Amino acid sequence: MSDPFYQNVIAVIWDFDKTLIAHYMQKPIFEHFKVNGQEFWDEVNSLSDEYRRRHPEIRINQDTFYLNHMLTCVKQGIFAGLNNSMLREFGSRLEFYPGMPEFLGESKRIIEEDERFKPFAIKVEHYIVSTGLAEMIRGSQVMPYVDGIWGCEFIEDVIRSNLDVKEYVKDREISEVNRVITQIGYAVDNTSKTRAIFEINKGANKNPAIDVNSSMPREKRRVPFEHMIYIADGPSDVPAFSILKQYGGSTFAVYPKGEWKEFKQVEQLRRDGRIDMYGEADYTPQTTTYMWLINRMKEIAEKIVQRKEAAIRQIVSNPPTHINADS
Repeated sequence: MSDPFYQNVIAVIWDFDKTLIAHYMQKPIFEHFKVNGQEFWDEVNSLSDEYRRRHPEIRINQDTFYLNHMLTCVKQGIFAGLNNSMLREFGSRLEFYPGMPEFLGESKRIIEEDERFKPFAIKVEHYIVSTGLAEMIRGSQVMPYVDGIWGCEFIEDVIRSNLDVKEYVKDREISEVNRVITQIGYAVDNTSKTRAIFEINKGANKNPAIDVNSSMPREKRRVPFEHMIYIADGPSDVPAFSILKQYGGSTFAVYPKGEWKEFKQVEQLRRDGRIDMYGEADYTPQTTTYMWLINRMKEIAEKIVQRKEAAIRQIVSNPPTHINADS
């Protein structure tokens, strides 16, 4: 029997680039350092192909290879002095699609203030799972409304080996004066996004004692898959779409207004059964995207209420009554 006092969270999981913003988030970095963004991405693609040609036995992750090239650009002085503080500041320059970030706060309020849902403290949590840079997301306008972020991380103050103590101390003193991103700390690709979904599902993101790989009965997991909505822009998110569809979650795709190529792309996802619905990347009230997402959150909340009410009826016995002696 389901515990009536748990599983009251609706998790809305967002891709970032081309879903919440119209461009790739690295755009402010390129503008600051006066680098042509298209040339950077062309180099990333050509270099990963060249490495494969030279070393066919070595696997190259196309989703995250750009992180290595960013570090190369830092070392060459193209992105001179780039550090996490700068990345966070660049995040504040990101421009979002209409209705964002207001939609995030509004959707929380709509569900949490509904008198039907209040008795069971049903709430909405927003998560971002992106192959982009977590530090830029933290510096952006959506951060006050977000309950968790999975993104790529850079390390500045590299911990050197203690095998040479003098050299270690010397290098550490230098790094504290001139902090720059030096190593990749965490990388998210389109396949590993599914790990984040399972972490949300089991509550590993809220409780460090829970290992995402540990076995856990579905009825005890913090956020059942059917309480999740995944929103993204295209085929690169098929692994995440597939997991949600497989386990009863909801999936939604967005496309830029008036863009035929992107429209056909999400329509194909619908035909293939990857997504439940799609709409323009406009989160203002009265749009299809706004209404579908809010309506789906309400539907999930109503199912939570019904399940909890049924569970309570099962554990509560009928109250004692007076016995009529004449009868």
